[in-house]
Amino acid sequence: MGVNVSVVAIDAGNSKTDVALIGEDGSVLGTARGGGFQPPAVGVAAALDVVSEILDRAVAAAGGAVGNIGHVSACLANADLPVEEAELTEALLARGWAGTVEVRNDTFAILRAGVDEPRGVAVVCGAGINCVGMVPDGRTARFPAIGRISGDWGGGSGIAEEAMWFAARAEDGRGEPTELVRTLPAHFGLDTMYALIEALHRGQVPYERRHELTPVLFATSAAGDPVAGSVVNRLAEEVVAMASVALGRLGLLDEEAPVVLGGSVLAARHPQLDDGIARLLAARAPKAVVRVVSQPPVLGAALLGLDHVGAAPEVHRRLRAQYA
Repeated sequence: MGVNVSVVAIDAGNSKTDVALIGEDGSVLGTARGGGFQPPAVGVAAALDVVSEILDRAVAAAGGAVGNIGHVSACLANADLPVEEAELTEALLARGWAGTVEVRNDTFAILRAGVDEPRGVAVVCGAGINCVGMVPDGRTARFPAIGRISGDWGGGSGIAEEAMWFAARAEDGRGEPTELVRTLPAHFGLDTMYALIEALHRGQVPYERRHELTPVLFATSAAGDPVAGSVVNRLAEEVVAMASVALGRLGLLDEEAPVVLGGSVLAARHPQLDDGIARLLAARAPKAVVRVVSQPPVLGAALLGLDHVGAAPEVHRRLRAQYA
């Protein structure tokens, strides 16, 4: 008879998946990391096969002596809509790993990792942008976050494309001058925006590399370019718009509440972006307390699992201490 696992925590992003086995006392029994979770590309079954292999390695890391598993707390990329969360819940239940399963969008993991209780709002800006909120009574706030068709603007890839849009128009005369004309193509060793456009269009520079231009945009803005600065300012406005709307939906605008910032763009702590978020949030949600999350999202998935099973506060504290 092996040791019982209270929670299997899964944080599955597009590029990587983390699994942690959490004991009844909050101890981390075993962990493993593997490839990304991409059901739109490979199908749900194949995507869950990837998770299954990582879970097997986490069990091996725990010594292979795992008994009953109580609950699976899965925070998954590409679970953007409640209907998708329900479908993935059924698929995970069919695997028979545990008696209960809760699937949430992976942004909830970042939020829960950054707060001491399930209360607050998180805005994540990495390749894309998303925002979720929660309060202890189970109510949540969220956005579809599936791109422009759901009203989204921002994210690393989005602002890189915005920078290219301004630079292309500046070079051909349709737009105002900007140093982005020089800095964006120079990143790839090219002399003109036309050369960069051609290289991206013909695949000489893989289109997925456009995200590399996001730091270039911030550097150009920091050097004083007003066009680049306008993109950074718009991103600050978008972050605050999402956060303040989510706070309002949950009735948190008039009381002190955390706003957790995560994802590669926000975690980079660009001064202009940070200052813009702080200034705008002070006007729209003056009692909000901004935090930049540093703990791994799998901790958030595990804490959500402990919330679900009703674990005692000391169990939560013991788990969090292991990720300090």
